[in-house]
Amino acid sequence: MEVMKPIVRSETLAGNDWLYEVKYDGFRCVLHWEETGNIRLISRNNKDLTDHFPEIMEACVKNESLVHSSLPLKLDGELCVLNNSFQANFSAIQKRGRLKNKESIRRAANTRPASFLAFDLLHYKGTDYKKETYQQRKSMLDEFFAIINLGGRIGFIEAYDDAETLGGIVFDFQAEGMIAKRKESIYHHGKDHHDWFKIKNWRTIHGFLTHYNPENDYFTVCIYEGEHIKVIGKCKHGLDSEAFQTLKKLFTTKGEKQDGGYTLPPAICASIHTLDFYKAQLREPEFVSLLPSVRAEDCTVERLNIDINMFPNTVQLSNTEKLFWPDKGLTKGDLLVYIRRIAPYMLPFLKGRALTIIRAPDGVKEEHFFQKHLPDYAPSFISRLEINDEKVIVCEDLDALIWFANHGAVEYHIPFQTIEHDFPSEIVFDLDPPNRENFDLAIQAARIIKTMLDDLELVSFVKTSGNKGLQIHIPISTGVMSYDETAIFTQAIAQTVENAYPEHFTTERLKKNRNGRLYIDYLQHAKDKTLIAPYSPRKTDEGTIAAPVFWEEVEEGLRPEQFTIENAVERVHLLGCPFAKYVEVGKEQKLDNVLALVRGSDKD
Repeated sequence: MEVMKPIVRSETLAGNDWLYEVKYDGFRCVLHWEETGNIRLISRNNKDLTDHFPEIMEACVKNESLVHSSLPLKLDGELCVLNNSFQANFSAIQKRGRLKNKESIRRAANTRPASFLAFDLLHYKGTDYKKETYQQRKSMLDEFFAIINLGGRIGFIEAYDDAETLGGIVFDFQAEGMIAKRKESIYHHGKDHHDWFKIKNWRTIHGFLTHYNPENDYFTVCIYEGEHIKVIGKCKHGLDSEAFQTLKKLFTTKGEKQDGGYTLPPAICASIHTLDFYKAQLREPEFVSLLPSVRAEDCTVERLNIDINMFPNTVQLSNTEKLFWPDKGLTKGDLLVYIRRIAPYMLPFLKGRALTIIRAPDGVKEEHFFQKHLPDYAPSFISRLEINDEKVIVCEDLDALIWFANHGAVEYHIPFQTIEHDFPSEIVFDLDPPNRENFDLAIQAARIIKTMLDDLELVSFVKTSGNKGLQIHIPISTGVMSYDETAIFTQAIAQTVENAYPEHFTTERLKKNRNGRLYIDYLQHAKDKTLIAPYSPRKTDEGTIAAPVFWEEVEEGLRPEQFTIENAVERVHLLGCPFAKYVEVGKEQKLDNVLALVRGSDKD
């Protein structure tokens, strides 16, 4: 069957006739879920994708008993590899689509599984619902997923009444865009309609034009990388007829014949819309305008990195070229780009918590200072909270996070409880070896503690400190344990490890008495004390970060220097976020064994 396809539109639609959905970068397809285990994924081009995505099939089979009464079923949706809840990984799904070998497909399904995100209900219990209105179909689909939880591999794309609200989410998460759907529309085939519109989340970049190809009317777009000219893509669409003809004439009359076209030295600049980069080239570029007042020398890779990452207009970025990590040649601009891109993964750990930052406005080797209180000059869009007549820092959103980074905030430290509670939301062990050369001690201690936590049926997470140690996190529901109770537990675990391996590990607070052993810091876990936040940069020479890692990575060869502001985002996109299920696990964490241990200890 031919699916209904959205029509590209440049502006959002006003009025109450519309609902809005996130547009994901993936493969459009229909999930055909018949009775007796007949399950197929059929693409928009009628290609059978079933064998290419075994993880989707396995999720269906696993949950077939839950949906049996709803079969036969047809769900229209997007097949994608998710970076986070609102952003899909275009490169990853393209690679999956090219795999042919069964072993390669299985390996990809295990390491970076795809998800099927349903947005429309076409058949339900064998009945065709395409003639029902979109709003009715969406309501039925909403009810279906509210009753039946199909797990992480099969999800549901929510509809929003307000385009502005969804637009803010799309911007913050750097999603592909949104789809506007008319509430009263039926399901059409193809684009023969005026009911579904795609509004892209354009990035606007600046480049200069060096070459025109008369055979296809494409202009080559370049930037400066240092003193070298770098090609970043080709563009032909977007200019009106008069501007296009003027540009074409300039190249054909003034340009030098070269490479099947006409070449000019760097001079003609333009602003260009693009979705992002794919294989180092602009994705779906379109001209916005020519820029006669802009110099080619201003179209640099540094400016491109800022432009492509869509910073909020509430913050005027400053001194982006200033060196912050001189040993690595990393600038304040590099810090800002990292913070902007990592924000969807970092912000959930900052929200609702009193924040302590370390500011190094002139770089990590210059003067730095801690800051716990919100300065008077902070803009009004940053949340203000007074505790004991002091304005504490609370970072609730992207705008605030970028503002702090723009003011030289390099490190972000958070307590173990939210501002609304006196009880912890997590338990953390800080494993602190004497130096980086003994990082293997942190690996050894972490694996020992992991085994003990597994025996207690606790789900734990692990991250590097970003300096020289590891930190083990156990998310819990707020209010289930007091700090007094968590102290009994952390002390019991720490001393058990110390007693078993006294030559390697210690709970001795005084450094001079540790004698080269790793310090298991259980006392740090206490009310209002803080720990480095996941994904926070560190004030180290290498630009390292406090990097969440998968437990299987905690083995010989793991090093804190491996994770920096240069590679952390690409790592998350490649492997997924190791802390992605952190909040969900905390809500479901089984603490029966821990509570029995702690409260039994109290009775003793």
